[in-house]
Amino acid sequence: MTTITAADVKKLRDMTGAGMMDCKTALTEVNGDIEAAVDLLRKKGLSKAAKKSGRIAADGLIGIVVSGTTGAVAEVNSETDFVARNEEFQGMVRKITSVAPAAGGDLSKLLAATYPGTSNTVETQVKEMVATIGENMSVRRTAAISVKTGAVADYMHSKVADGLGKIGVLVGIESTGDTAKLVEFGRKIAMHIAATPTTLVVNENEIPKDAIDRERAIYVEQAKAEPRNAGKSDEILAKASEGRLRKEFFGSVVLMNQIYVMDGKATVAEAVKEAEKAIGAPVKVTGFIRYALGEGIDKKEEDFGDEVRKLAAGG
Repeated sequence: MTTITAADVKKLRDMTGAGMMDCKTALTEVNGDIEAAVDLLRKKGLSKAAKKSGRIAADGLIGIVVSGTTGAVAEVNSETDFVARNEEFQGMVRKITSVAPAAGGDLSKLLAATYPGTSNTVETQVKEMVATIGENMSVRRTAAISVKTGAVADYMHSKVADGLGKIGVLVGIESTGDTAKLVEFGRKIAMHIAATPTTLVVNENEIPKDAIDRERAIYVEQAKAEPRNAGKSDEILAKASEGRLRKEFFGSVVLMNQIYVMDGKATVAEAVKEAEKAIGAPVKVTGFIRYALGEGIDKKEEDFGDEVRKLAAGG
């Protein structure tokens, strides 16, 4: 029999918002499988959150650089926000990001790249900065995007300096129209993505079939649990669930299906069509990158009471 630990229960509770006992019961039913437990709680209507992208649990900065039809982003972490506000640290992040396009999204290549103005690699320069400032730092990840014809637009949220901030977005847009207007519109799309963290893909056909089937099954199970659907066949419930699948799932994760935050009425796809009039040519959003500082990193949580007890004991 699989042992369900308190840590497992807490993790599931943090992911779903469900009660502790409900989480323990769900984990027991699925032999400790966290993902399966999330699905089970959702089917039972006990989950308050389908997904959680991860707490912002690490400090540092996101850096972005764009040059014509190419853009790159990098995340450099520090232990505290105090260091992130340090001009020396900011300068390092800016220089690391400046060589990120050549790495093409490959972290190992970025770490091995020559740090501007020195003979050091980026990795060595970061280690030297750690020794200088006295706080642990790391280049956590990087990504790049490019288009054949058109532009790469960018947006930085919670900006602390040019090209540096807490949430960075790059959007690739292909078009033969007016470049300046294309970049202007692309930046609005980037702002939309920054404000919509559930965005996973540009178009519906990019979602794996198994992911769609998984969501569909959850909606059907939820429909079965509703008293008003008692006695209805699985076929009828499946058809009824398709509307929710399109509105709630596709409308949440598919960029083109989302309501455009700039006007709150049209979908992003409709906004693209409208923008083509001013740009003077067809417009295609080819892809995007959204980096939020520290997403997915678990930060050690200190027990305040325990900390006070240690201090009182002289520990």
